Amino acid sequence: MASQAISMPTATGANMGSDLKSAGPAAAKVKPCCVCLDEKKTRDECMLFSNAKDPQQDCMSTIDKYKSCMKGFGFNLP
Repeated sequence: MASQAISMPTATGANMGSDLKSAGPAAAKVKPCCVCLDEKKTRDECMLFSNAKDPQQDCMSTIDKYKSCMKGFGFNLP
């Protein structure tokens, strides 16, 4: 079997991953998992520990606060 040489890029002092990071508006966009953490926690606790027959109705105010927070970051929830 003939061996093939694999050439590897060499570092020149610059950050080699810098060209992979997006710049501009795409870099400023946040992920939905990373925002409104307190509101999400409160909503989840309300839904999980509600003793009401309809937890969604019982937790409507916390759900609305979460949706409002997410909308502030550009995420429209149903």
